[in-house]
Amino acid sequence: MTQRASIGEGRQTQATPTHLGTALELASAGVPVLPLRQGKVPFGNCRMCAKNACGGRPNMKNAGPCQCPGICHAWAAATTNPVVLTSPAWAPAWRQAVCVGYHPGGAGLTVVDLDNEAAITWARETLPATRTVPTTRGQHWIYQGVMPSHNAVRPGVDIKSAMAYARWLGPGTGTMTDLPEAVRKLAVKEPTIRPAPQAVTVPAGGGECRHRTPAYLDRGITMAERRITEARSAIHATVYRTFLAVLSAHGGCGCLTDADVARLFTAAQAKGESPRHCTDAWTNARTRLGL
Repeated sequence: MTQRASIGEGRQTQATPTHLGTALELASAGVPVLPLRQGKVPFGNCRMCAKNACGGRPNMKNAGPCQCPGICHAWAAATTNPVVLTSPAWAPAWRQAVCVGYHPGGAGLTVVDLDNEAAITWARETLPATRTVPTTRGQHWIYQGVMPSHNAVRPGVDIKSAMAYARWLGPGTGTMTDLPEAVRKLAVKEPTIRPAPQAVTVPAGGGECRHRTPAYLDRGITMAERRITEARSAIHATVYRTFLAVLSAHGGCGCLTDADVARLFTAAQAKGESPRHCTDAWTNARTRLGL
């Protein structure tokens, strides 16, 4: 079992006087962490990254895709670097922090977030036992392994792993087990039966799907970012409609990459949308289009 998965194995983490102290202890064990503000959400981007000015391409290892000193790009800010965590640029955020967040995927973990008693009962009857952590309304079941994050995979159940953050609520109890197929299947939608595609005439001389032309796709993503960034009202609706438009154009041929999706999420979060709202809007748009 890896060091990351062994956080709290066989012991209880000693209480620390500050959120930063807790974060440093977790970081030393390989868990990427970040401060969470009121509402238990990440801090907004720094001025250099505001309104996606830096290009907004978060990665899973470092703080901020542009190596800015601020706490930027939500889950992508999570880091194990103590120099970053204790830097003057992060100090104001730690003073305002209400709790510590972490990036489960970056720690090699998946969190099954059970939001109520009914969800907990379902998990006990369906999923293999693993490390459990009590939450305000339910429990986190933590497995060893990484998968895509998804919200509302069933009533009261969210999956937090890659490109997501979770609140640190302590090491929990029980032995952590490997991510089971039953959890992975929760994120797999039933196939949609579609009409047979119409024949497409390819111009003489051959060619390829225009969506796979990097310039075409990049232009589409850039226009979508601009639409979100320039919105002055109805932000929720604008984000959803923009996601829907992008998926309508590019979602059916496998052209979109994680980096493209991250650009859209970053633009939305710069306008005040939470990562969860972004994921919900993306999922709803995919569902509407049958993707």
